[in-house]
Amino acid sequence: MNFFRGVMGGQVPGPQPSGAETIQKLCDRVASSTLLEDRRDAVRALKSLSKKYRMEVGTQAMEHLINILQTDRSDSEILGYALDTLYNIICNDEEEEQDESEDENTQKQADDLGAQFTDTFIQDPEHVTLLLTLLEEFDFHVRWPGVKLLTALLKNQGVQLQGIILVSPMGVSRLMDLLADSREVIRNDGLLLLQQLTKSNAAIQKIVAFENAFERLLDIITEEGSSDGGIVVEDCLLLLLNLLKNNSSNQNFFKEGSYIQRMKPWFEVGDDNSGWSAQKVTNLHLMLQLVRVMVSPVNSPGATASCQKSMYQCGLLQQLCTILMATGVPADILTETINTVSEVIRGSQVNQDYFASVNAPSNPPRPAIVVLLMSMVNERQPFVLRCAVLYCFQCFLYKNQKGQGEIVATLLPSTIDANSISAGQLLCGGLFSADSLSNWCAAVALAHALQDNLTQKEQLLRVQLATSLGKPPVSLLQQCTNILSQGSKVQTRVGLLMLLCTWINNCPIAVTHFLHNQENVPFLTAQISENLGEDERLVQGLCALLLGICIYYNDNSLENYTKEKLKQLIEKRIGKENFVEKLGFITKHELYSRAAQKPQPVFPSPEQMLFDHEFTKLVKELEGVITKAVHKSSEDEKKEEEVKKTLEQHDNIVTQYKELIREQDAQIQELKEQVSSMSSQTEQMQTTITQQVSQIQQHKDQYNILKLKLGKENQTQSNSQGDGSQVNGLQTEELTQLREEMEELRKQHTLLHTQLGDKDALINTLRSEAAQTAEGTAGGSDNTELLKELEALRSQVQSQSAEISQLKTEREDLLRRAEAGFSDAVPSNDGSLDAAKMADLESRLAAQMSETERLKEEASSLSKGRADLEQQLASATSSVAILQNEKTKLQTEVQESKKEQDDLLMLLADQDQKIHSLKLRLKDLGETVEDEDDLDARDQTDDDEEDDEEDED
Repeated sequence: MNFFRGVMGGQVPGPQPSGAETIQKLCDRVASSTLLEDRRDAVRALKSLSKKYRMEVGTQAMEHLINILQTDRSDSEILGYALDTLYNIICNDEEEEQDESEDENTQKQADDLGAQFTDTFIQDPEHVTLLLTLLEEFDFHVRWPGVKLLTALLKNQGVQLQGIILVSPMGVSRLMDLLADSREVIRNDGLLLLQQLTKSNAAIQKIVAFENAFERLLDIITEEGSSDGGIVVEDCLLLLLNLLKNNSSNQNFFKEGSYIQRMKPWFEVGDDNSGWSAQKVTNLHLMLQLVRVMVSPVNSPGATASCQKSMYQCGLLQQLCTILMATGVPADILTETINTVSEVIRGSQVNQDYFASVNAPSNPPRPAIVVLLMSMVNERQPFVLRCAVLYCFQCFLYKNQKGQGEIVATLLPSTIDANSISAGQLLCGGLFSADSLSNWCAAVALAHALQDNLTQKEQLLRVQLATSLGKPPVSLLQQCTNILSQGSKVQTRVGLLMLLCTWINNCPIAVTHFLHNQENVPFLTAQISENLGEDERLVQGLCALLLGICIYYNDNSLENYTKEKLKQLIEKRIGKENFVEKLGFITKHELYSRAAQKPQPVFPSPEQMLFDHEFTKLVKELEGVITKAVHKSSEDEKKEEEVKKTLEQHDNIVTQYKELIREQDAQIQELKEQVSSMSSQTEQMQTTITQQVSQIQQHKDQYNILKLKLGKENQTQSNSQGDGSQVNGLQTEELTQLREEMEELRKQHTLLHTQLGDKDALINTLRSEAAQTAEGTAGGSDNTELLKELEALRSQVQSQSAEISQLKTEREDLLRRAEAGFSDAVPSNDGSLDAAKMADLESRLAAQMSETERLKEEASSLSKGRADLEQQLASATSSVAILQNEKTKLQTEVQESKKEQDDLLMLLADQDQKIHSLKLRLKDLGETVEDEDDLDARDQTDDDEEDDEEDED
């Protein structure tokens, strides 16, 4: 204990051990002590010495501390001491302020020391896995030091740690659980840990995102107060930026999860924007960066367009425009908001149209574009703010021909309003102001209004400017060249040259207007041919580019400045090689490559603001073709012209054939449509014809029937005595039909009679079989009942047969009577009948008709009766079959019983024979053997004696 007393602050007499010796003894104690309390005290002592003696503790105690983490898992206190000690020797953050005199070498050595200890720790990946396992412990004294230690390891050797954690089972998931910890200090340090873990590792970023990180982080931001929150909100936003930046998969997941809509409340600022805290400014700045990450120009066009659409639909763009026009917003937040709005509207027609409709809350209201341009051309505004406004204007005009037309229209004479300030007026004012930065910004902004828009380039040629009183107005193009020739600042001339190059590019009319001024070409050749300093080289290169565009897009409408004469001028005054060399000065400039990287104009200082991003693409496109155009000879030009003419002729021929083919296709299509319509008409006509044919046939039949009826009526009127073929409405055809029905009834009756005979024979057969069955079996009573049923059926069949016979007799009688009536009706053709005879005939016919109906009804009832009989016979047949089976079974049982009885009799006979033989042998041996008769007599005597005794009693 004296040892620990000395270590922990107690004084012991004698010389004090050095730090290294004390640490060595403590390490020995940790390694050799069997008691947990001793090891715990030793580790606590190492923790207290780990900051002062970082090198010694790290080199001597690290292995022992790792063993403690592996062996003493049950004691949270010693685990916490061990993790704290490891953190102290690995972490490079200096908590104590260093003296100003201390040089940077000391800090570098400390960083190297932390990296060295980190390499030692992660040399075995199992150590990292062990640390991840310890993070599952809920105990605060274990989990919090573990989080800090892992964060320090990631800061020192992030790439190696990321690889180990990535392959560790459930490694990232264990770290994501830290965000759900109810203890804020662990959750907050967990955010710092995930920030280090997700740096520059797309695989881990995806895993973290799919572990529901977006939902958890946005919930934390909301709980902490959004933009008004503290440092925790900043940490969450930094982690979100790590997950989304340059990670298209996570960006798509963020958009599909409807998390963009949850960003809108972040930007709801009140009317009173004074007194913003530094933390709020930082938070809102990060939130704006997060929006920009989703719509960055470096993303794929489809993903960017989708996010822009979502931001407009959820109202996020409207909220950003509200901040843009609000008062009291800090300058850096306003600048970042302008940049954010710029990228939200860039290339999106719907968003650009909405931005054009936004008005500033002024009196009278002014468009937001005008207010922003006023800031851009105002030299008192901060440089970064003016750059942001220029970027916003460029993004508003990007792929927006409608917006380009609206801007150019404000410069045209017919649309100028003297009572209001327009965008065109501000651009012209900036273009010709004394501030070179305003000149450059206005020139670039106007160039973007002409970008890839031939119509607006031609329209801008109409703009006239009044330079001074008493002088005629000059064109905007001429005024630009005038300022250029006056030798202003380099930045101004570069801006004007970029505007002119963009203006006349791919516009022969503008080239003609430019060459029409006799002073322009000599000025350009003079600028190119002079040997100027480094600052003027860029201007020379741009002048060469402008002259090259005049050659390439020259339509030879001016005799003095045709393509050939301009090339001759270059060869005489400048030299082709010198011209190409000067042209190459543009791309060799150090600021050219920086501007070509991204669309946003970002410059360290106003003096370096020389190149525009879109102009760098134009230079790259034109440099090669201008070089070829300058080197081409007149013969090459003629050959090229001939080739062009030939190609044009071929194109014309091909166009004519294409037109012919199109016409023929149209004719074929028209003919096909006609054939199709005619086919449908033919089908309709055929259907109509079929219907008409059927209708005609029906009319013919109706006509024949009417004609027949009319003829018969006429015959009846001519023959007042009547006709033999019609007797009181009964025609010969009806009598014939009645006779056929009677013949059919006669056939049905014969068939019925035959079937009844068959059934009778079947019943007789069944009856004989049933009688035989009754004689051969003991179950005669059942057969007797069956016979009774058969007798009843027989009697029923006989009664039915009698009825049928009676019906047959009646039918024959009816037939005779009908024949007699018909024979009586025939001679009536020769003479007249009196009324009494006619009445008698009618009554007889009516009786015959009723009798016929009755016979039909009886025949149908007989048919039903026959069906019933057939069912009864079928049931009787099945009953007989069942009885037959039972009879067979009974006969079999009787035969088996007889056989068993015979066997028993044979056994009894054998036994009697054996008993008799045994008795004889016993008698031969002298034994007394009683016969059955003697036994029976003795039994009888015994019974008599017992009866006598009972009587006496």
